[in-house]
Amino acid sequence: MRKNLHQHGEESRKKRVEDPPIIEKLTAKPEAGEPKTAGTLYVVATPIGNLEDITLRAIRILKGVRLIAAEDTRRTRILLAKYGISTPLTSLYDQNEAKKSGLLIARLQKGEDVAYVSDAGTPGISDPGYILVREAVFLGIRVAPVPGASALIAALSVSGLPMDSFLFLGFLPSKSTRRRQLLTSLRDEKRTLIFYESPHRLLASMNDIAALLGEREVVVSREMTKVYEEFLRGPAGDVRNGLGKGTIRGEVTLIVAGRSGEAQECSDAEITRRCEQLRREGGKEPSRRDLAERIAQETGVSRRRIYKLLLFS
Repeated sequence: MRKNLHQHGEESRKKRVEDPPIIEKLTAKPEAGEPKTAGTLYVVATPIGNLEDITLRAIRILKGVRLIAAEDTRRTRILLAKYGISTPLTSLYDQNEAKKSGLLIARLQKGEDVAYVSDAGTPGISDPGYILVREAVFLGIRVAPVPGASALIAALSVSGLPMDSFLFLGFLPSKSTRRRQLLTSLRDEKRTLIFYESPHRLLASMNDIAALLGEREVVVSREMTKVYEEFLRGPAGDVRNGLGKGTIRGEVTLIVAGRSGEAQECSDAEITRRCEQLRREGGKEPSRRDLAERIAQETGVSRRRIYKLLLFS
């Protein structure tokens, strides 16, 4: 559009002065005596690891706004320092978002532009930002995305699993019972599944995935774009064994293949693995009947088949 405008002659230039394009209307300063319009809330994506993964536009926006709200001001200061950005900074995180959003909205209503950044990646994606954006939209304040890094998209792009249709479910539940219930509900889901996971819960989650979803292809993406970037690919059980028993560090994105073909029941090996896992969980060892009942509820396999398998295991 900009190139076409410059190709016109004097008449075209006069017309532009009289009737500026919409982008100029949105960014133009009000004339004296005109009512002051609200500022713009910029939702700015920041690097997930490597600080070079920031866009030129993001740097320009962060330099130009009146205020930057950040999930973690300490981490954001590192990014700002690298690019010589001296814009004032304030915090906005999960615990204060509901209260602090009102103060930022007031600044926006005065005509100030404000940017919001989370710790890493795109704000609002398993990060704070939803309340602030919702309030701005409700009040008719312009909200502009400044796209960039996203851990789930980065991991999916190199997973080798189908990318045409996927289901992102954020962090897996921390409670084992709720996590198993969620995984069980996804047994027949054919889309690629994407989760975020805490490194200290990864082994437990991989055990549950192998037991409840079977030997599907899994990709564990760890420390993406950083020095120790790692991708573990293969059947769920093999990936679980590849993680070992040591301490796992770093941010983790977990991708699981969707169910392919017709629905099939769990194999005997999968049922036996789940049974052994339940027995290792501590406390009073469950009876065969209790094990058969629980595994049947989780997998949909008949109790009779499970009980018969347990008799000979």
